[in-house]
Amino acid sequence: MTGFHTGVEQTQGYKCTSSDVPGADPQRCPYQLSDLGQATRLALPQLAPPKSCPCGNVHLSPRHHPLPSRTSGPRFCLTALELQSVNWQATSNRQAHHTDRFSSRELILRRGQSFSFSFSLNRGLGDGESLGFIVSTGPYPSESARTKAVFPVSNGTSHGGWSAQLVSKQDNILTISMASPVNAPVGVYTLSAQISSRGKDFILKLGTFILLFNPWLPEDGVFMNNHAEREEYVQEDAGIIYVGSTNRIGMVGWNFGQFEEGILNICLSILDHSLNFRRDPATDVARRSDPKYVGRVLSAMVNGNDENGVLSGNWSGNYTGGLDPRNWNGSVEILKEWKKSGFRPVRYGQCWVFAGTLNTVLRCFGIPSRVVTNFNSAHDTDRNLSVDVYYDPYGNPIEKGSDSVWNFHVWNEGWFVRTDLGPSYNGWQVLDATPQERSQGVFQCGPASVAAVREGDVNLDFDMPFVFAEVNADRITWIYDASNNTQKQNASDTHSIGRYISTKAVGSNSRVDITEKYKYPEGSSQERQVFQKALGKLKPHAAFGATSARPLAGEEREPSISGKFKVTGLLEVGKEVNMALLLKNLTSDMKTVTVNMTAWTIVYNGTLVHEVWKDSITISLDPKEEIQHPVKITYAQYEKYLKADNMIRTTAVCQVSDEAEVLVERDIILDNPNLTLEVLDQARVQKPVNVQMLFSNPLDEPVKDCVLMVEGSGLLLGSLRIDVPTLRPKERSRVRFEIFPTRSGTKQLLADFSCNKFPAIKAMLSIDVAE
Repeated sequence: MTGFHTGVEQTQGYKCTSSDVPGADPQRCPYQLSDLGQATRLALPQLAPPKSCPCGNVHLSPRHHPLPSRTSGPRFCLTALELQSVNWQATSNRQAHHTDRFSSRELILRRGQSFSFSFSLNRGLGDGESLGFIVSTGPYPSESARTKAVFPVSNGTSHGGWSAQLVSKQDNILTISMASPVNAPVGVYTLSAQISSRGKDFILKLGTFILLFNPWLPEDGVFMNNHAEREEYVQEDAGIIYVGSTNRIGMVGWNFGQFEEGILNICLSILDHSLNFRRDPATDVARRSDPKYVGRVLSAMVNGNDENGVLSGNWSGNYTGGLDPRNWNGSVEILKEWKKSGFRPVRYGQCWVFAGTLNTVLRCFGIPSRVVTNFNSAHDTDRNLSVDVYYDPYGNPIEKGSDSVWNFHVWNEGWFVRTDLGPSYNGWQVLDATPQERSQGVFQCGPASVAAVREGDVNLDFDMPFVFAEVNADRITWIYDASNNTQKQNASDTHSIGRYISTKAVGSNSRVDITEKYKYPEGSSQERQVFQKALGKLKPHAAFGATSARPLAGEEREPSISGKFKVTGLLEVGKEVNMALLLKNLTSDMKTVTVNMTAWTIVYNGTLVHEVWKDSITISLDPKEEIQHPVKITYAQYEKYLKADNMIRTTAVCQVSDEAEVLVERDIILDNPNLTLEVLDQARVQKPVNVQMLFSNPLDEPVKDCVLMVEGSGLLLGSLRIDVPTLRPKERSRVRFEIFPTRSGTKQLLADFSCNKFPAIKAMLSIDVAE
């Protein structure tokens, strides 16, 4: 026998001499060394049973193998390949992929763009060994579903698929440039190296990375060409949401915080908790390549109605067991709470909370998005493009029928192409996470093309009739008399729905009116033509006619009087509300008018809370005479029933003998006292900064249970809660706290102050942080 004995019992069967194995050829061994003495400097693996080698020999364990001295003799088969280390070049890759703002240390990439990494092996690749890669995402990856790809290192770029090129080979270190397809599904990917050696494959798992949409890349469906818009709609992590009513538009700051620690992984888990994923994970993951699919899934998942989504909605005015929706300052605390609770819906949200949270998730995934507010927003439940609003003869609003008009409603727009509809429908798409109506059996809404809404193309996907009605329905007012179960149409209004559609400006905190993106000018011939076109597509028999709710032309009698409410004093919580009812006789005859008036506290979506005031008067009006009747509602009357919206609805039903009633209504919003934030030092990165909050109790009674909640991305890690002592009547409070900026630039600090008399007072402050 040539060669030498291993020195272990023959029963172990460890041999390493080429002549002992029939057909063995040491020239074919990729692990051979010309100098056996070098073998002592290599870590040979512990092998049992023996590992075969292309040369036909077996690999030996050094424990069982006394190495010979430097001699010419048999050649050893050295170790199989092992991964020593991976360098993801995270800093340069993340900068190149515009993901360097994310707080996590993971490799976060954007699809369709190349990235570089290197890895070292325990030895170099031999002749006859080839290198390839395997990438996969989701629990059931497959090449047919494009959730898995197996591809070699090649010299040229691949056409549309995954590709890899060898940039350099130095000792045992390989540097690779890899590119993903522009239509790859977003999500978490596993990357492995595959070494093929004489018909056998060795798989070395290199690690994982996260792949996002790429709005910087023209070929991606979410591409946004304008740099300033892309910075605003993808990279901006704080913003403003408009609230209030048409005659008093207000705003609240919102911390989107899409780059905060842990938020990206929570957003990924939102997709993995969806009904679609639970029913068919393989198909769901494959469809994550499509922004319109991802947007629709997220619109369902941000509300908790069907599948333990993120937020539970509540418009009752009673928020026991959760947080009043007005108290949230942003999405970060909501998303963290959802995860912490074991993915149970967080209590409570209303429309701007749903929209703020959905905006965080869309921007996190790389879909450009913005928050949009529609004032006088219709909620049309029966697809007839009209909303019916009811009052009793005494002026009380009645919750009859399922239609409603919200003082304001907030949704999102995502920016992407509509390959399913055609290029004229690309661009902004309405996505609405507020649970209002089911769509395909689930509380979800959109994406509805804004361009399609403007043209009345209500036959297109998704949820077009609902979105069209929100901005363009007709509002029909009815007087319902329960005593004899009769109702009379009071008025039909084609102008009041869909006003002042608003979003934050690019690069500033000013309001931009985008109503003309949703409809032609109110009252124009185009606007009415589009309305009739939409009506015809929904109810072909009603095209260019009237819905059952509308009287035929000419039936409506001109009213003999007009009326409106005018505010005559300051509107502040804690003060008396002073208004006047203005009545005018429009005829040349004497008129006697009976007026029934009421005032109710309401939630912004029209939910009635409590009647706080009522009055009835009879007035005689001379021909063409105009009078003012004072209306006073004291703080004592409304204080117990006012909700955080601070809204009161006043109505007057004016009856002139046997003529049709005239209904006058007005929603008013009371101002909270001021909450002031001041920075006391120059803000610098990684240096503590003192901030001061000032608040004066305007009431003649103490306020207690005072809590200040503060947050701001790049300024605070998480949120800050400060219990503030009880404030005596007219007392001023001064609270100091510390923030710790982690990023330079202009950052937004948000505060919410709540107490027993003021459920939610907001403040925001822009802070310039120096390096």
